[in-house]
Amino acid sequence: MISFPSLEHYDVSPDYGFVSYEPSLTTLNPNYFQWEDTASEFQSLLRNKRLRQTIDRLPVLGTSNLVTEGEWRRAYVLLVFMLHGYVWEGELPREVIPPQLTIPLYEICQRLELPPIATFAGVCLWNFRLLDPSKSLKDLDNLACIQTFTGTADEKWFYLVSVAIEANGAPAIPLLLDTIKAGDTKNAGRILENLTKLSKLLESIISLLQTMHERVSPNVFYHELRPYLAGSKNMAEAGLPNGLVYNDGHTHSVRQLSGGSNAQSSLIQFLDIALGVEHSESPGDSKQSFSLQMRSYMPGPHRRFLEDVESIANLKDFVNGRKDDTSLVQAYNSCLGLMYEMREKHIQIVARFIITPAYKSKHEERAPLAQAEPARVNLANSNGLKESKARGTGGTSVIPLLQQTREETAKTAVS
Repeated sequence: MISFPSLEHYDVSPDYGFVSYEPSLTTLNPNYFQWEDTASEFQSLLRNKRLRQTIDRLPVLGTSNLVTEGEWRRAYVLLVFMLHGYVWEGELPREVIPPQLTIPLYEICQRLELPPIATFAGVCLWNFRLLDPSKSLKDLDNLACIQTFTGTADEKWFYLVSVAIEANGAPAIPLLLDTIKAGDTKNAGRILENLTKLSKLLESIISLLQTMHERVSPNVFYHELRPYLAGSKNMAEAGLPNGLVYNDGHTHSVRQLSGGSNAQSSLIQFLDIALGVEHSESPGDSKQSFSLQMRSYMPGPHRRFLEDVESIANLKDFVNGRKDDTSLVQAYNSCLGLMYEMREKHIQIVARFIITPAYKSKHEERAPLAQAEPARVNLANSNGLKESKARGTGGTSVIPLLQQTREETAKTAVS
C-alpha cells in the first residue's frame, strides 16, 4: 500500500496547492525600512534611472531580524525585484551585483532553497494579496499584486492569472494522489471517476489561461515588462555574455541563471508527473529536460514533493495495462488531450506576446527614421526574427521547447 506524507509536509495546501495559504506580507518589520522605502518608489526609480544609485547607497542589511516564513519570503521578493531592476535599468545591463543585494539575498535563498534570481515563486506565488480577505483567492478579480516593475495593469494581470491558475488547479493535487493510491489497489472505477473530475479542472485552467489576452497588451509585455524578467543564462546577445557576478565584498561568484518563467510552476509539472508525461532533453547542449532544470528554481519543499510523487506515479502503466477498458482509456486520453490543448494555447500566447512584437520591432528598427536615443540592449531587442531564435525569460529558445513539450504530451496517449 502506497503511503505519502501530508501535503503540509511539503508546504502544499489541499485547497490552494502551491500558492501560499498564508497571506503574503505587504511590508517587513521596521528593521528593513530601507528596502521597503526603495520598494515604495520602485517604479519611479526605474523610470528615472535612479534605482542603481539608490541601491548602491543602501546599507548591507543582515537577515537576523527576519523571523516568520512570510518575512523571509517578502524579503526574497523585494531583493529579486531590486536585483532585476538593478541589472536591466539602463541601456546596457549591469553585470556586477553589489553586496547590498548579494549578501542578504544569498542568506535568504539558502533558507528558502532558491537561486539568487527572480523565480515564479517570487513574482507570482508570494507576491499577491486579497482585495477582500473574506473571499476566495480562487477568484481572479479578488487578487492584487504587491510588487511590480512597471506598475502597469498589464503586468499585474500577467502575474495574477498565474496565481489564479495555481489556486484553481489545486484540487488536482489530492485528486491525483488519490488516483495513484487507487492504482495501487487496482480500483479502476475510482480512477475513472477521478479522471473525469480532472478533465473539468483542466478545462477551468485552460479558460483562465485564455484570460491572459483580456488585459495584457503585447506591446506592454514585450517592450516594458519582459526585459525585467530576464535572467542571466544564454543572455550574451542582451549584454551578459558571462552571466551575473555576485559581489559579497570578498569574493565574486559568476552565475548563469534562468529568469522567472511559468515553466517553474510546480502545478504543471505535477500534472505531467501524475499523468506520466515524460520530457526528453531540451533542444541545445543540456543533457536534462528543461522541466527538470526548472525544478531547481522551485522552493525546496515543492521540489521534493515532485520528486516523491515521481517515485510512486503509476497511472500511465495502469491504463496501459487495461487497454480493453475503453472508458478508462478514453478518460485518460481526454486528460492528455486537455494538457495538449493547454500547451497549444500557451504557444499561441507566446506567438502573440513575443514573436509578433519581435517581428514588428525588428522592422521598425530598419525604418528610415532612426531613434534619437541609443537602443536599449535587453531581451526585447536582442533576439532575431525567427521563432526558433526567440528566447523566453528562462533563457531558452521558447517556441521549439513548447512545441516539444506539446508533442511529448500527445505521444503519452494510450492507443
